[in-house]
Amino acid sequence: MLPRPDAANAIEVRHLVKSYRDTVAVRDVSFSVEQGEIFGILGPNGSGKTTTVESLQGLRTIDGGEVSVLGFDPSTQADQVRRRIGSQLQESALPDRVKVWEALDLFGSLSDQGPPVSELLADWGLAEKRNARFGSLSGGQQQRLLVALALVNDPRLVFFDEMTTGLDPASRRVAWDLIRRIRERGTTVVLVTHFMDEAEALCDRLVVLNRGVVVTEGTPAQLIDRFGGGVRVRFTLDGHDAAWLSSVPHVTGITFERNRYEVHGTGPVLAHVASALLDHGLAPVDLRQERATLEEVFLNLTSEGLAES
Repeated sequence: MLPRPDAANAIEVRHLVKSYRDTVAVRDVSFSVEQGEIFGILGPNGSGKTTTVESLQGLRTIDGGEVSVLGFDPSTQADQVRRRIGSQLQESALPDRVKVWEALDLFGSLSDQGPPVSELLADWGLAEKRNARFGSLSGGQQQRLLVALALVNDPRLVFFDEMTTGLDPASRRVAWDLIRRIRERGTTVVLVTHFMDEAEALCDRLVVLNRGVVVTEGTPAQLIDRFGGGVRVRFTLDGHDAAWLSSVPHVTGITFERNRYEVHGTGPVLAHVASALLDHGLAPVDLRQERATLEEVFLNLTSEGLAES
């Protein structure tokens, strides 16, 4: 049996299956989301991300498995779920002529709970734009309003599906700050995104989907450590042979061309390499550590060969 409404986890998904006629969108997906965290769902187009999120919100009837959202089954208790969640789906938008306060008032009228419009306007920096029309707002201001609309019912859990798609860099940063503020208020956030820098910056934990199954899950740092191919330490040395670094603890290999060195390793390799260089009276000014990004890890995890294996 899945947890009841007083469960510790905000979401429990076990062996979720969803098909559309002959197309299997989600084959076997299992994960959990803890209360009060930002949880990312990543995957290439067609991986089952949006279908999974829509199933969690009771917008899709699942074909197999079990789902619990805040202790309720979205398939049979969709009303209870929707009263407790907020959502911004893909390509969320409003009519250009609707005023900011009108949109908040309309959405708020659908709920018997949540803060007043004036409080939402103040909280999300929209008080001065109260009477402005949606079409006249900047990208960042529109994003603030869409986030405020997702929070009109004071949800315990909020879903954002590709919320920063189409935004300029400045507006994306505004959106990131909004997501952090939502979590700071005690609300659990589920973030669906194909921007790896966004996931790495925001998510406490995440799951990677591909072809309707879970490829892996963990914190961004864990995934980078597990699948990123270790750490690279780079530096230049003129007139010195540093091949002896291959025997330094945590070093797994070393390559060099003329005066440019690249040391490969795991764990605190930078500290050991730096210490060894200093012991030999060497202090390269460009000594630096590099590691794989979440984007590189994501591409490796969802590449054709690894996905099939």
